[in-house]
Amino acid sequence: MTQEKYQRFDAADYIKNADDSAFLLEAALEDSVEDSSALPVALGIIARSGNLSELARRVGMSRDGLYRALSEDGNPTWSTILKVTQALDIRLEMHLAHQSA
Repeated sequence: MTQEKYQRFDAADYIKNADDSAFLLEAALEDSVEDSSALPVALGIIARSGNLSELARRVGMSRDGLYRALSEDGNPTWSTILKVTQALDIRLEMHLAHQSA
């Protein structure tokens, strides 16, 4: 009997361009209402889709430290998130929703 081997799924393998990254970040921001790790994990996926070592250098962290901070079990500071988005040329914008009385 032949044993089948499976590769571990990594969403980073499917991030091919800026549109893919933007789609992932939009979904993560929506999910972050109920899951505070959604945005850091999405940034981790985007980071792993490129050169994580170079990104860590630009952020001023070790590769392992950045990988851990942007993992599901990570707990990055807001400062780290901002440094990562800046290093990835991602700009997060907030818009206030005004409600009429």
